[in-house]
Amino acid sequence: QVYLVESGGGLVQAGDSLRLSCAASGRAFSDYVVGWFRQAPGKEREFVASIAWSLGSAYYADSVKGRFTISRDNAKNTLYVQMNSLKPEDTAVYYCAASSSIASYTQYEYVHHYDYWGQGTQVTVSP
Repeated sequence: QVYLVESGGGLVQAGDSLRLSCAASGRAFSDYVVGWFRQAPGKEREFVASIAWSLGSAYYADSVKGRFTISRDNAKNTLYVQMNSLKPEDTAVYYCAASSSIASYTQYEYVHHYDYWGQGTQVTVSP
C-alpha cells in the first residue's frame, strides 16, 4: 500500500508563490510516476505536472508551464511542486498521485492511470 499526504496549501494573493509537499510512504518509488492534479469547484480533476521518480523527467500542463516546477527528494521520499506567479484560476484542491503502471509520458495527464491519491490540500488565490 502507498500512502500520500499533501501539505503546504493556503490563501495567497495573485502573483505570490507557494510550495506544496507530498510525503510518500509504503514502498520505494523508483519505478513510479508521481504527480499533481487539481480540482476546482464544479470542475473535473485536471493534470498539473508529473515526474518519473527515478529519471527525474517532468511533464507539465500548458496552463502551468513556466510557473510551476515539480521535483522530488529521494532521501525524504517527498514530492514537491513550487508554484510561482499564482493566478486566481489556480484556485483548487491539489492532489498528489502515484502510478506504478505508466509506461509513457503520453499517459501522465490522465487521472485513470494513477493508483494512489492523497487527501488533497486547498490552494486559494485571491485577485
